[in-house]
Amino acid sequence: MSGGPSLRVLSYNVHRWGDDREALARVVKACAPDVALVQEAPTWWGTRRKRRAMAASFGMTYVAASARNAILVAGSTEVVEALHWRVWRPFVRRRFRLIATQLPGGAVGGRITLGTKALVLVVCHLGLHIRGREHEIEQVLKGCRAFDLPYLLVGDLNEEPDGPVWKRLADEGLTDLGVDAGPTFHSDNPERRIDGAHLSPELQGRVIPLDDVDGVTRDDLAKGSDHLPLLIELTE
Repeated sequence: MSGGPSLRVLSYNVHRWGDDREALARVVKACAPDVALVQEAPTWWGTRRKRRAMAASFGMTYVAASARNAILVAGSTEVVEALHWRVWRPFVRRRFRLIATQLPGGAVGGRITLGTKALVLVVCHLGLHIRGREHEIEQVLKGCRAFDLPYLLVGDLNEEPDGPVWKRLADEGLTDLGVDAGPTFHSDNPERRIDGAHLSPELQGRVIPLDDVDGVTRDDLAKGSDHLPLLIELTE
């Protein structure tokens, strides 16, 4: 890593802000992100009010959202020209002869400046339908390319790294930053890596191990959400 400007980005599935909110806030504050890219942000009644309250509990500000994905910023950090788009997904998924409905999908991204370099941060949350995810990721990547800038794409991919979505991201030329980060789900006994952080080759970045972050405890991680976060450092 260079000694120049850096940006801390936190990717976190916050489980609808429905678990231990104080534990979740302690984790986010300890990670001290400049930008938080949230999946499973709170929805339903009072959606914006809940998201602003969640951001405030983290010491951050709510910027933009699509479906259950949201962008939050800290301090004077600016994410501009936000673009949000719906992602078509099958309304139902089938598993073990059971049928369950799926909520609408979406993705949201915005431009940010790191030193002298402009880049884009994008967050998505893919569905539970195996074949549907392949169509969803194409829609997400189309939105990423619409910015015409290098980008960081993060999200809950609902799939492990041997799946077709991860292969598609590799074929797009993106770097898997979390390859050495370990499993991300379930937070109290992580066994599966289903959360991703993928970076354009023009950019530099790494995932910071949570064990290296002062103030982050395994107890808070288990209580705050069912996923573990990815803390990413981008450098010029």
